[in-house]
Amino acid sequence: MEERLPAELLELVRKAGEVAASQGQRLYLVGGAVRDLLLGQPSLDLDLVVEGHAPELARHLARAWGGEVLAHPHFGTAKFRRGELSIDLVTARSETYSRPGALPNVKPGSIDDDLLRRDFTINAMAIHLDPASYGELVDPYHGRGDLDQRLIRILHPKSFVDDATRILRALRYEQRLDFQLEATTAELLRQDTPMLDSITGDRIRHELELILREAYPEKALVQAQELGVLARIHPSLRGDSWLAERFGEARELTPGTPPEPSLYLCLLIHRLSKEGNELLIRRLRMAKATARTMRDTLTLKSELPALAEPCLPPSSIYRLLERYSPAALLANALASDSPLVRQRLHLFLDELRYVKLSLNGEDLKRLGAPPGPRLGRMLQALHEAKLDGEAKTRQEEEELVGRWLRLVEDDS
Repeated sequence: MEERLPAELLELVRKAGEVAASQGQRLYLVGGAVRDLLLGQPSLDLDLVVEGHAPELARHLARAWGGEVLAHPHFGTAKFRRGELSIDLVTARSETYSRPGALPNVKPGSIDDDLLRRDFTINAMAIHLDPASYGELVDPYHGRGDLDQRLIRILHPKSFVDDATRILRALRYEQRLDFQLEATTAELLRQDTPMLDSITGDRIRHELELILREAYPEKALVQAQELGVLARIHPSLRGDSWLAERFGEARELTPGTPPEPSLYLCLLIHRLSKEGNELLIRRLRMAKATARTMRDTLTLKSELPALAEPCLPPSSIYRLLERYSPAALLANALASDSPLVRQRLHLFLDELRYVKLSLNGEDLKRLGAPPGPRLGRMLQALHEAKLDGEAKTRQEEEELVGRWLRLVEDDS
């Protein structure tokens, strides 16, 4: 902690431990932050567990050191904030499951209870923060040994049965950390994959979203296919070399900035049928905006042959593509085998969608255009002319409108 935590955050953690001890409570740093510190990785997202009552401790800390408290007494949690610093405080608790896939029944417990409810041994460690034992590691399930051996190990044989979302988390951590599933854990994961059917779509969607936010999400998805996990979510989803290549190409488009998870999702569902896509949307209870982007992806895919027509002017490309979401457009650009289609999709994304008129309806009326439906059609025609390079400046737009109006007068 002394080496990896910023000085101000370390001071806050020390102070919290002192305040907890003064109240007869024990405070611990737990979970992923402990794992990352032992791996030599910086961690600023700290979870602190107290054997006592977290909201009460947060209020004592605020009185002793200043700061603000956002408490949730019903859940036994609190967030303490002082300036730019913040920590999450949670009351140590134990969990039991009434049935597989159900949310756990929670009650206050000890630090050992709290660590037992966690997913993997490498996430089931804690560090003492009370002054008498400050910095000592609490490791009842030998997580540090599994860190050294680079293993992902569940804490008990019914872990995946109790909560099958741990199957997806196991793959995510395995690939993020470049670890391996411990042999018994791998065997139980394969055996218990059907338990994913006991999990709500919302919870599976959340885990999938976390995978898509990883630096290299295709690694977990490829492993998920090999172990039969992906097929359990949807029988037609594939995590293979094609997907890995497309994900890699997506990252090359924005070096240094990870692609939006929505783009990864569109690539993941790109090879589904429209019917299969609807099943997935319902299964995972996708938000309306996400569902629309997924549908856009497959509708656009079916219309790409029109984009491959020869001698297609920019205005026609615009009309074909303007109604689709950016993620759907980019996913199809990455997935298409046609260089011409890819070129035209990128032309729209990089240039055409940003082409705007300098003139508006009021400008056209001042130039002599009559009000009414014809005005809207003239604005659309002017926009298409600008897309096709016939009017690049405001003056050229005015000149073009003037010619059109003179033609109308001549015809009348």
